[in-house]
Amino acid sequence: MTTLRITVGDREQLREDALQFVQDVEDDQKGKATLQFGTSDDFVDGLTPLRLNLIRAIAEEAPESMREAARLVERDVSDVHSDLKQLEVLGILPLEEGGPGGAIQPVVPFDRIEVHIDYPLIDDGDADSAPASA
Repeated sequence: MTTLRITVGDREQLREDALQFVQDVEDDQKGKATLQFGTSDDFVDGLTPLRLNLIRAIAEEAPESMREAARLVERDVSDVHSDLKQLEVLGILPLEEGGPGGAIQPVVPFDRIEVHIDYPLIDDGDADSAPASA
């Protein structure tokens, strides 16, 4: 099984994820890749529910073209094309040539997406201060 690990968090989290990636490589763990978003807003903008639905449809049905992928999710081809290009830029899926009639074929190289979100509820600078009383 291959897994795309997505993390969302601050620079310290990015550092920890990079160290974990190096450890994974050293441990020869195959089938894992990591994508880092700097903020939760970046994550939400990059992986919208429509894009996640599109990724799932492509993984399950393996369409031979962008047009076929659009039919699978019942969306406009130009919108799906735009989403697929963005997902390619993010490194989530490649768009490969060689579909029927030279069509570009979207390919999901993962069986699973695992998401870790570091969402601090209290600013680190305020963590040591006493709570305000009412």
